[in-house]
Amino acid sequence: MQIIPAIDIIGGQCVRLTEGDFTQQKTYASNPVEVAKQFVDAGLQRLHLVDLDGARARKPLNLAVLEAIATQTNLIIDFGGGIQSEESIQQAFNAGAQQITAGSIAVREVSLVQHWLEKFGANKIIIGADFRDNFISINAWAEQSTVSLTNFIQQYLEYGAQTFICTDVSKDGKLQGPATQTYTELVQSFPKAGFIASGGVTTINDLEELKAIGMEGVIIGKAIYEGTITLADLNKFVC
Repeated sequence: MQIIPAIDIIGGQCVRLTEGDFTQQKTYASNPVEVAKQFVDAGLQRLHLVDLDGARARKPLNLAVLEAIATQTNLIIDFGGGIQSEESIQQAFNAGAQQITAGSIAVREVSLVQHWLEKFGANKIIIGADFRDNFISINAWAEQSTVSLTNFIQQYLEYGAQTFICTDVSKDGKLQGPATQTYTELVQSFPKAGFIASGGVTTINDLEELKAIGMEGVIIGKAIYEGTITLADLNKFVC
């Protein structure tokens, strides 16, 4: 199982939100590159980088941060936030991202994201399945769609998608544990899909449980910054 630390960016700084609420923001570091280097030193190989400014503006606004991390570390970066066009995808790739995450756009413009999967390949386009109460959340999590989580995943599997970042918005940033039951059901229902858990991961025990049910990866954010999981704790998961 891949351990994927998260860096969320507002104004060039490393922050965390609670339930995606921009009024519940906490800044952890003014230099995201130094944070990324700490992940490298811990033996981690991947990074989930989210441009929160871009998510609100619907276009990437922190590409300079992406480029700085990409040029100063060897992390495999998936980038999300504001990816609304093929131009923004190319900008992210040019700045050093190896993958992009299609979130709200995957709900609003299904045919466009289907085209991206065909053009760039499923290894380059991750589908962001952000959910609350088993329905997909959109527009920086500010709105609920009428699309169910399972129907959303089934649809994109038919379009060739392979990897899904599934974020339980109701748990994100709360340090109260992940949606393990929901993930268990997804793994059982869609055995060919690769699921990455996000939201609520708090302890090493959470990671052990998610590994046991067959998750492909786990994104960890606030738990690292608050110290409920230390980078040293992750040694057992680092290949």
